[in-house]
Amino acid sequence: MKSDLFSSEHLAQQATAPGMTLQNAKSIKYAVNGEMHARQGAMIAFRGNLQFERKGQGVGGMLKRAFTGEGLPLMAVRGQGEAWFAHEAANCFIVEMEQGDVLTVNGRNVLCFDPGLAYEIKTVKGAGMAGGGLFNSVFTGAGKLGLMCDGHPIVIPVTAQQPVYVDTDAVVGWSAQLSTSLHRSQSFGSMVRGGSGEAVQLMLQGEGFVIVRPSELKQEKASAN
Repeated sequence: MKSDLFSSEHLAQQATAPGMTLQNAKSIKYAVNGEMHARQGAMIAFRGNLQFERKGQGVGGMLKRAFTGEGLPLMAVRGQGEAWFAHEAANCFIVEMEQGDVLTVNGRNVLCFDPGLAYEIKTVKGAGMAGGGLFNSVFTGAGKLGLMCDGHPIVIPVTAQQPVYVDTDAVVGWSAQLSTSLHRSQSFGSMVRGGSGEAVQLMLQGEGFVIVRPSELKQEKASAN
């Protein structure tokens, strides 16, 4: 049988070392040798001897909650084998964190991560009741974090001289040393007249970066959470 489908670009190769790699732009491959963690329901294929369990079912002290800030349940994957993860054909990226790194990520953008990373659900300081920006997952430790994003993300540097303002429905994450607060870009009178649809943003100040996606959260997805 012949087809471009069977080219090396699409063929899944046997893993040569444990851990996380990009299978392609839309999926992450994880060679499991012990344990790892992933968004529940994101596994699209696996081979080997693997077990999948909801977080909170005897997984250990690190797994404080079964849900991220966006109400997305997580699972533990244990055993020896290979698993592939994806979600709604979103683009996938891998962030390699070192000891001392702290990254704040919107829960809806988390796909999978190494067991060496710890996470905590925290309220975004200064964000009040800012829709999707109220709770985020703060990751610390050493290991790889698999993220997903609708479209190609934009990484914007933040400096002490130039804060950055982001839509809370578009933000993916930011370096945790940045300070956050809400910024109102419309007057009350403008809002009464219908406004521009961009009334409030999350303002980030300090030294670091912010990651945004090139689209806002779809309303039907937002209301489903």
